[in-house]
Amino acid sequence: MTSNLYAAQSTIKESEGYACMGEDKSKKQTEQSAMADAKRKAIEQVSTYIKSETHVKDFALEKDLTSAYANATVEVIQEIEKGWYKDPALGDCYKIRIKADVIPDEKAMKKVSQETIDDPSAPLSFKVWTDKKEYKHGDRIKIYLQGNKPFYARILYKDVKGKILQLLPNPYRQDNYFNGGAVYEIPSGNDRYELEVSPPFGEESIMVYASVSQLGDIDLKAEGGVSLVTTKPQDIGNKTRGVKIVGKGEGKEQPASEFFEEKVVVRTGK
Repeated sequence: MTSNLYAAQSTIKESEGYACMGEDKSKKQTEQSAMADAKRKAIEQVSTYIKSETHVKDFALEKDLTSAYANATVEVIQEIEKGWYKDPALGDCYKIRIKADVIPDEKAMKKVSQETIDDPSAPLSFKVWTDKKEYKHGDRIKIYLQGNKPFYARILYKDVKGKILQLLPNPYRQDNYFNGGAVYEIPSGNDRYELEVSPPFGEESIMVYASVSQLGDIDLKAEGGVSLVTTKPQDIGNKTRGVKIVGKGEGKEQPASEFFEEKVVVRTGK
Protein backbone atom coordinates (compact mmCIF):
# COMPACT_ATOMS: atom_id res chain seq x y z
CA MET A 1 0.00 0.00 0.00
CA THR A 2 1.03 3.63 -0.34
CA SER A 3 0.19 6.52 1.94
CA ASN A 4 1.19 10.12 2.46
CA LEU A 5 3.31 9.96 5.59
CA TYR A 6 4.71 13.46 5.80
CA ALA A 7 4.23 16.83 4.20
CA ALA A 8 5.84 20.14 5.08
CA GLN A 9 5.55 23.60 3.61
CA SER A 10 7.84 26.49 4.40
CA THR A 11 9.61 29.55 3.01
CA ILE A 12 13.36 30.13 3.06
CA LYS A 13 14.64 33.64 3.64
CA GLU A 14 17.90 35.37 4.51
CA SER A 15 17.65 37.94 7.31
CA GLU A 16 19.87 40.00 9.61
CA GLY A 17 19.62 40.60 13.34
CA TYR A 18 21.32 43.20 15.53
CA ALA A 19 21.77 43.82 19.25
CA CYS A 20 24.01 45.97 21.46
CA MET A 21 25.32 45.19 24.93
CA GLY A 22 24.47 48.37 26.81
CA GLU A 23 24.69 48.08 30.59
CA ASP A 24 22.24 45.23 31.07
CA LYS A 25 23.45 42.50 28.70
CA SER A 26 26.37 40.11 28.63
CA LYS A 27 28.04 39.18 25.36
CA LYS A 28 26.13 35.90 25.24
CA GLN A 29 22.80 37.63 25.91
CA THR A 30 23.56 40.15 23.16
CA GLU A 31 24.30 37.38 20.67
CA GLN A 32 21.05 35.64 21.64
CA SER A 33 19.12 38.89 21.21
CA ALA A 34 20.61 39.39 17.75
CA MET A 35 19.60 35.86 16.73
CA ALA A 36 16.07 36.43 18.06
CA ASP A 37 15.94 39.68 16.07
CA ALA A 38 17.02 37.85 12.89
CA LYS A 39 14.35 35.18 13.39
CA ARG A 40 11.65 37.78 14.08
CA LYS A 41 12.57 39.69 10.93
CA ALA A 42 12.55 36.48 8.89
CA ILE A 43 8.95 35.80 9.94
CA GLU A 44 7.91 39.40 9.23
CA GLN A 45 9.59 39.44 5.80
CA VAL A 46 8.16 36.06 4.80
CA SER A 47 4.67 37.13 5.94
CA THR A 48 4.98 40.23 3.76
CA TYR A 49 6.24 38.12 0.85
CA ILE A 50 3.39 35.62 1.14
CA LYS A 51 0.79 38.40 1.23
CA SER A 52 2.26 40.08 -1.83
CA GLU A 53 2.83 36.92 -3.87
CA THR A 54 -0.35 34.99 -3.15
CA HIS A 55 -3.89 35.89 -4.06
CA VAL A 56 -6.18 33.31 -2.52
CA LYS A 57 -9.73 34.20 -3.53
CA ASP A 58 -11.49 32.43 -0.66
CA PHE A 59 -11.66 34.73 2.38
CA ALA A 60 -11.56 31.87 4.90
CA LEU A 61 -8.47 30.39 3.25
CA GLU A 62 -6.80 33.80 3.15
CA LYS A 63 -7.46 34.10 6.88
CA ASP A 64 -5.96 30.64 7.46
CA LEU A 65 -2.90 31.61 5.42
CA THR A 66 -2.38 34.82 7.40
CA SER A 67 -2.82 32.95 10.69
CA ALA A 68 -0.41 30.20 9.62
CA TYR A 69 2.47 32.62 9.11
CA ALA A 70 1.57 34.74 12.13
CA ASN A 71 2.21 31.60 14.20
CA ALA A 72 5.27 30.46 12.26
CA THR A 73 8.42 28.98 13.77
CA VAL A 74 11.97 29.41 12.49
CA GLU A 75 14.76 26.90 11.95
CA VAL A 76 18.22 28.26 11.17
CA ILE A 77 19.63 26.52 8.10
CA GLN A 78 22.88 28.47 8.01
CA GLU A 79 24.64 31.24 9.90
CA ILE A 80 25.98 33.13 6.87
CA GLU A 81 28.02 35.71 8.75
CA LYS A 82 28.26 37.06 12.26
CA GLY A 83 30.51 39.29 14.31
CA TRP A 84 31.00 42.13 16.77
CA TYR A 85 31.40 45.77 15.79
CA LYS A 86 31.67 49.14 17.53
CA ASP A 87 28.78 51.56 17.19
CA PRO A 88 29.75 55.21 17.98
CA ALA A 89 26.51 55.80 19.90
CA LEU A 90 25.65 52.36 21.30
CA GLY A 91 29.04 50.79 21.96
CA ASP A 92 29.70 47.07 21.45
CA CYS A 93 27.13 45.54 19.12
CA TYR A 94 26.64 42.18 17.42
CA LYS A 95 25.28 41.41 13.96
CA ILE A 96 24.27 38.05 12.48
CA ARG A 97 22.94 37.09 9.06
CA ILE A 98 21.11 33.78 8.74
CA LYS A 99 19.38 31.65 6.15
CA ALA A 100 16.13 30.76 7.87
CA ASP A 101 13.42 28.21 7.17
CA VAL A 102 10.15 29.88 8.20
CA ILE A 103 7.64 27.12 8.95
CA PRO A 104 3.96 28.13 9.12
CA ASP A 105 1.48 26.55 11.51
CA GLU A 106 0.98 23.00 10.19
CA LYS A 107 -2.73 22.69 10.93
CA ALA A 108 -3.65 25.94 9.18
CA MET A 109 -1.41 25.24 6.18
CA LYS A 110 -2.76 21.74 5.69
CA LYS A 111 -6.20 23.16 4.95
CA VAL A 112 -4.77 25.84 2.65
CA SER A 113 -2.69 23.29 0.70
CA GLN A 114 -5.61 20.92 0.23
CA GLU A 115 -7.80 23.68 -1.17
CA THR A 116 -5.19 25.40 -3.34
CA ILE A 117 -3.32 22.48 -4.94
CA ASP A 118 -4.44 23.73 -8.38
CA ASP A 119 -4.05 27.45 -7.64
CA PRO A 120 -0.76 28.92 -8.96
CA SER A 121 -1.29 32.11 -6.93
CA ALA A 122 -1.10 30.18 -3.63
CA PRO A 123 2.11 29.12 -1.82
CA LEU A 124 3.95 26.21 -3.43
CA SER A 125 2.40 22.80 -2.80
CA PHE A 126 2.36 19.51 -4.69
CA LYS A 127 1.05 15.97 -4.64
CA VAL A 128 3.13 12.80 -4.92
CA TRP A 129 1.65 9.37 -5.54
CA THR A 130 2.49 5.99 -7.05
CA ASP A 131 0.67 3.96 -9.69
CA LYS A 132 -0.45 1.03 -7.51
CA LYS A 133 -1.38 0.25 -3.92
CA GLU A 134 0.51 -3.04 -3.77
CA TYR A 135 3.78 -4.13 -5.38
CA LYS A 136 4.96 -7.66 -5.97
CA HIS A 137 8.30 -9.11 -7.07
CA GLY A 138 9.02 -7.93 -10.62
CA ASP A 139 6.56 -5.02 -10.58
CA ARG A 140 7.83 -1.64 -11.70
CA ILE A 141 7.01 1.37 -9.55
CA LYS A 142 5.91 4.58 -11.22
CA ILE A 143 5.98 7.87 -9.32
CA TYR A 144 3.77 10.83 -10.20
CA LEU A 145 3.96 14.41 -9.03
CA GLN A 146 2.01 17.59 -9.67
CA GLY A 147 2.59 21.08 -8.31
CA ASN A 148 0.43 24.18 -8.30
CA LYS A 149 3.23 26.31 -9.80
CA PRO A 150 6.65 25.80 -11.45
CA PHE A 151 9.24 24.20 -9.16
CA TYR A 152 12.59 22.42 -8.99
CA ALA A 153 12.56 18.95 -7.42
CA ARG A 154 14.90 16.40 -5.89
CA ILE A 155 13.48 12.87 -5.76
CA LEU A 156 15.06 10.31 -3.43
CA TYR A 157 14.31 6.63 -2.94
CA LYS A 158 15.16 4.81 0.30
CA ASP A 159 15.17 1.00 0.14
CA VAL A 160 14.57 -1.58 2.87
CA LYS A 161 18.25 -1.62 3.83
CA GLY A 162 18.37 2.16 4.26
CA LYS A 163 20.27 2.83 1.04
CA ILE A 164 19.27 6.20 -0.46
CA LEU A 165 19.30 6.83 -4.20
CA GLN A 166 18.69 10.11 -5.97
CA LEU A 167 16.34 9.40 -8.85
CA LEU A 168 16.27 12.97 -10.11
CA PRO A 169 18.43 14.75 -11.12
CA ASN A 170 20.45 11.77 -12.36
CA PRO A 171 23.53 11.25 -14.60
CA TYR A 172 21.39 11.17 -17.75
CA ARG A 173 18.72 13.67 -16.78
CA GLN A 174 19.89 16.83 -15.05
CA ASP A 175 16.77 18.86 -15.79
CA ASN A 176 14.71 18.87 -12.59
CA TYR A 177 12.40 21.79 -13.44
CA PHE A 178 8.66 21.12 -13.59
CA ASN A 179 5.80 23.31 -14.78
CA GLY A 180 2.82 23.90 -12.53
CA GLY A 181 -0.43 22.05 -13.16
CA ALA A 182 1.02 19.23 -15.27
CA VAL A 183 1.32 15.64 -14.00
CA TYR A 184 4.83 14.17 -14.35
CA GLU A 185 5.84 10.51 -14.35
CA ILE A 186 9.11 9.25 -12.86
CA PRO A 187 11.03 7.50 -14.38
CA SER A 188 10.45 8.80 -17.94
CA GLY A 189 12.15 10.78 -20.70
CA ASN A 190 15.93 10.42 -20.64
CA ASP A 191 15.97 8.34 -17.45
CA ARG A 192 17.94 5.10 -17.81
CA TYR A 193 16.60 3.10 -14.88
CA GLU A 194 13.45 1.28 -13.76
CA LEU A 195 12.18 0.91 -10.20
CA GLU A 196 11.71 -2.86 -10.34
CA VAL A 197 10.66 -4.57 -7.11
CA SER A 198 13.08 -7.22 -5.88
CA PRO A 199 14.10 -8.79 -2.53
CA PRO A 200 14.43 -7.89 0.25
CA PHE A 201 10.81 -6.81 0.63
CA GLY A 202 9.27 -4.48 3.15
CA GLU A 203 8.85 -0.76 3.68
CA GLU A 204 10.57 1.64 1.33
CA SER A 205 10.00 5.35 0.83
CA ILE A 206 10.06 8.15 -1.70
CA MET A 207 10.99 11.66 -0.56
CA VAL A 208 10.45 14.67 -2.79
CA TYR A 209 11.95 18.08 -2.00
CA ALA A 210 10.80 21.04 -4.07
CA SER A 211 11.37 24.77 -4.25
CA VAL A 212 10.69 27.67 -6.59
CA SER A 213 14.50 28.15 -6.53
CA GLN A 214 17.24 25.62 -7.35
CA LEU A 215 17.87 23.30 -4.41
CA GLY A 216 21.06 23.10 -2.37
CA ASP A 217 23.67 20.46 -3.20
CA ILE A 218 24.12 17.10 -1.50
CA ASP A 219 26.98 14.60 -1.93
CA LEU A 220 26.41 12.03 -4.66
CA LYS A 221 28.14 9.14 -6.37
CA ALA A 222 27.05 7.88 -9.79
CA GLU A 223 25.49 4.41 -9.65
CA GLY A 224 24.13 3.27 -12.99
CA GLY A 225 21.24 5.42 -14.15
CA VAL A 226 20.82 7.08 -10.76
CA SER A 227 23.05 8.50 -8.02
CA LEU A 228 23.93 7.08 -4.61
CA VAL A 229 23.47 9.65 -1.85
CA THR A 230 26.58 9.80 0.35
CA THR A 231 25.43 12.72 2.50
CA LYS A 232 24.39 11.55 5.98
CA PRO A 233 20.61 10.98 6.07
CA GLN A 234 20.12 13.49 8.90
CA ASP A 235 21.85 16.19 6.83
CA ILE A 236 19.98 15.74 3.54
CA GLY A 237 17.03 17.97 4.41
CA ASN A 238 19.16 20.79 5.72
CA LYS A 239 21.55 20.76 2.75
CA THR A 240 18.65 20.62 0.33
CA ARG A 241 17.14 23.65 2.04
CA GLY A 242 20.30 25.56 1.23
CA VAL A 243 18.41 26.80 -1.83
CA LYS A 244 20.24 29.02 -4.30
CA ILE A 245 18.44 32.28 -3.70
CA VAL A 246 19.33 34.65 -6.53
CA GLY A 247 19.88 38.23 -5.43
CA LYS A 248 18.12 41.23 -6.98
CA GLY A 249 21.16 43.48 -6.93
CA GLU A 250 23.35 45.41 -4.53
CA GLY A 251 21.45 47.12 -1.74
CA LYS A 252 18.17 45.37 -2.53
CA GLU A 253 16.45 42.92 -0.24
CA GLN A 254 17.09 39.25 -0.96
CA PRO A 255 14.02 37.38 -2.21
CA ALA A 256 12.35 34.51 -0.39
CA SER A 257 11.98 30.98 -1.75
CA GLU A 258 8.97 28.77 -1.21
CA PHE A 259 9.79 25.19 -0.21
CA PHE A 260 7.78 21.99 0.08
CA GLU A 261 8.58 18.38 0.89
CA GLU A 262 6.53 15.22 0.92
CA LYS A 263 7.20 11.59 1.69
CA VAL A 264 5.33 8.53 0.45
CA VAL A 265 5.77 5.07 1.96
CA VAL A 266 5.75 2.04 -0.31
CA ARG A 267 5.31 -1.57 0.83
CA THR A 268 6.57 -4.46 -1.29
CA GLY A 269 6.10 -8.23 -0.99
CA LYS A 270 6.53 -11.55 -2.81
